[in-house]
Amino acid sequence: MLHVLYLVGVSAFAASGVLAAHRANMDPFGGLTLAFAASISGGTLRDLMLDRHPLYWTHDWVLLTVIACVGSATIVYLRFWRLPERSLLLVDALGLSVVTVIGAQAAIDSDVTPLAVIIFGVMTGVTGEVVRDVLCGELPPLLLREEVYATAAAAGAGAYLALDAAGADATTATTVSAALVFALRMAAVYLGVQLPRPHGSRTPGPGA
Repeated sequence: MLHVLYLVGVSAFAASGVLAAHRANMDPFGGLTLAFAASISGGTLRDLMLDRHPLYWTHDWVLLTVIACVGSATIVYLRFWRLPERSLLLVDALGLSVVTVIGAQAAIDSDVTPLAVIIFGVMTGVTGEVVRDVLCGELPPLLLREEVYATAAAAGAGAYLALDAAGADATTATTVSAALVFALRMAAVYLGVQLPRPHGSRTPGPGA
């Protein structure tokens, strides 16, 4: 079940990578590059910092196949149809929600401190978006604007940590925590909620 949820998360990030590439007028190769970059960057950084080897995606052919297929399908779809205006935000929120809590779970399995669990959960969730936006030349990345993004990921990672400590099974903890991240992110998008800038700031500050 958890592996299926993870595949859902990386599929969403793969689609978001292609959508971002399409918006930046990249060719299909650029779309597939961003699909993989957005999908595996967060988990790769997490595993390197936790000294987990081999890297999770290097021996999971199902994961790589899913990313390639979702990326290719999204490219073909965009060739003939247009997606709704906020489709990128939607799939990005879905990817963020699932990948964040999977990252938190990996950190718990590595026996790090509770604060480190939250940090690793957020890092796993947001890294793919940062890499995607930088490669698209979209600066500052979504993470560094006033958007409720990393904040939603932190809430989800914290919820997963609390549920795990309370003895909830992994599937329940992952589902509830991912739903929380998704709900917070999409509520912020549709209600126009943003984090406040520092008092007196004239330029956008970090909105993590």
